[in-house]
Amino acid sequence: MDFTKLYRISRFNSWQYIAFTGLLMSAGAEVVLRYVVQRPLPAGFHWLYACWAGLFAVGGLANVLGRPKAGGHHHH
Repeated sequence: MDFTKLYRISRFNSWQYIAFTGLLMSAGAEVVLRYVVQRPLPAGFHWLYACWAGLFAVGGLANVLGRPKAGGHHHH
């Protein structure tokens, strides 16, 4: 098992990349809401982080436990 697929962005699969981007965007939105426009966060906003973490975990499992790609060669 190659655990670098869990922390090297270049090794992420699409699900991990979507979750990582969502996490960054949610954190950015929280900073803007709290400190720039000084508004309270919407109810349940913190659940976004749990959703992104869950998506990352599922994508990470699929990436680490999935079969390695054949390098573009097709064998029949």
